[in-house]
Amino acid sequence: MRTIFARENLLCLTWGAGQDGWKGCEDRMGVYLNSSSAYGLFRREYASRYYVDKSGILADLVQRVELDLDDIEEQELGQGIEPKYVAITRPRRFGKTVTANMIAAYFGKGIDSGKIFDRLNISKYDWYRKHLNRHNVIHIMFNELPLGCGSYNVYISKFVKGLLTDLRKAYPDAEIEKDDDVWDALKKVYEYCGNEKFIFVLDEWDFIYHQDFATDKDKTNFTQFLSSLLKDKAYVEMTYMTGILPIAKYSSGSEINMFCEYTMATEEKYSEYFGFTEREVDDLYGRYLRQDIAERKVTREDLRRWYDGYHTKSGERVYNPRSVVLALENNNLGNYWTSSGPYDELFYYIGANVDSVKEDVGLLLSDIPVPADVQEYAATSMELKTRDEIFSAMVVYGFLNYEHGCVSIPNKELMDQFAAMARKEESLGNVYRLTKESGRMLAATRAGDTETMAEILQFVHNTESPLLVYNNEAELASIIKLVYLQARDHYRIEREDRAGAGYVDFIFYPVRKDHDAIIIELKVNQTADEAIQQIKDRQYALKFEGKIGEKPEYTGRILAVGIAYHKNDENKRHECRVEVLRERL
Repeated sequence: MRTIFARENLLCLTWGAGQDGWKGCEDRMGVYLNSSSAYGLFRREYASRYYVDKSGILADLVQRVELDLDDIEEQELGQGIEPKYVAITRPRRFGKTVTANMIAAYFGKGIDSGKIFDRLNISKYDWYRKHLNRHNVIHIMFNELPLGCGSYNVYISKFVKGLLTDLRKAYPDAEIEKDDDVWDALKKVYEYCGNEKFIFVLDEWDFIYHQDFATDKDKTNFTQFLSSLLKDKAYVEMTYMTGILPIAKYSSGSEINMFCEYTMATEEKYSEYFGFTEREVDDLYGRYLRQDIAERKVTREDLRRWYDGYHTKSGERVYNPRSVVLALENNNLGNYWTSSGPYDELFYYIGANVDSVKEDVGLLLSDIPVPADVQEYAATSMELKTRDEIFSAMVVYGFLNYEHGCVSIPNKELMDQFAAMARKEESLGNVYRLTKESGRMLAATRAGDTETMAEILQFVHNTESPLLVYNNEAELASIIKLVYLQARDHYRIEREDRAGAGYVDFIFYPVRKDHDAIIIELKVNQTADEAIQQIKDRQYALKFEGKIGEKPEYTGRILAVGIAYHKNDENKRHECRVEVLRERL
């Protein structure tokens, strides 16, 4: 009996190892059908210094493509292939497009990609060559707008016309007409050309939902287009689709409910293939250390503090891959969160109903997780109204992490974005005023101006926001994070850091090693003098002194700061004291 792979080999009569073995395939290539573009893009990614091998995802996907016809007939009931519709939704900059290009390059017949895949983890599997470049792949990047595009019809026509052109060229015997619907053309290919099947790799499926020209009717039409193209079609061997928005909102009926959807917050499967894991960042940092760089400006701890903080459903920590790579390439820690429209602007979400979330923003800026009922489908709403809708959208778009029923700011890269927003948006009320005061608080601390420090803390406590009412050191600590918000621009601030003979409440490591280092100890119902004495007794300053016989890494002054508050003080006064433990070296 003729098998699928025998049938597929007819398309490339001279298929074999090496580029020369692909002569004769040209008539089966096009812009979307078996295109070489995916391989070209993936090859460029593979050649980068900090490429991470994510080819393991193919081990799951090959279980979703069709077996040989003989295998299907011989298999027992209950055995066989996985469901063939896969949707991956992740925030921007988490590697969805790189992975989509890799999948298309591996399966697609357009070009021999073995020279790269032979070096990847996937090559160790017995079935590796059985599927390498043996499938018809239709690869569409839905974020490609026609020049001057201002309507849905112009947008969708680009893909329809392009794919029809590819199919007519590749299958002249299928009798495809110019005005055929694309799914009718594919049916003809299946029926007239030996049951040809196709793997669909569709990237950025939800791009149209972000475009100003797309009406609600247009979005409905696009959903129906996907349904007509993919659902219950014999010519579909597998569909792999990526996007940001969860598909549930747009498949409330039955249009595209055939997809198995995998999100970062709710599904564990595939989580290791999007974003960088701890082990992968360790490996990347090792490559960085092997580079010939005169002065290294990035530490492993820096990468964790700046770009870690996301969590998968399984609890694994995940780094923003784009930011990690750029930090290592540039030998510079920075905010690489690029803006590409209103959906990348923080205040787009906060401003939707600032009164419902402004107090929560204060908590988030204080590194306090905020309980939230995150429903990812709510992020698809174009009119975010409720607090939970706003937080749901911010999780989906990557601004917030979601874990154990709470949202939080994942890392310094995003914390800086929140802080910048809080300093300029007066509608945030008390949070705006408090962040403006944070610059004055740092200056007062360095100057030993304890009256100004106490004044600012008292102002914080006198505000109406419930987050600013505290009865113990933990609650007082949350306010310290807020009143020293601008200090994050100049210091690495650690909470409960081990130092000397104990754990200090706060320790401020200056970015510039010749600037003041700051140690803060908090006390409730005790005095600021007692806080200073604890800093001395437990020798917290040893953290900045270095090892015996070595020159200290930090050469600026070391300041001990004691902050105390008495719960029963009717005047809500704070007591502050600053003492220089060591002068500048």
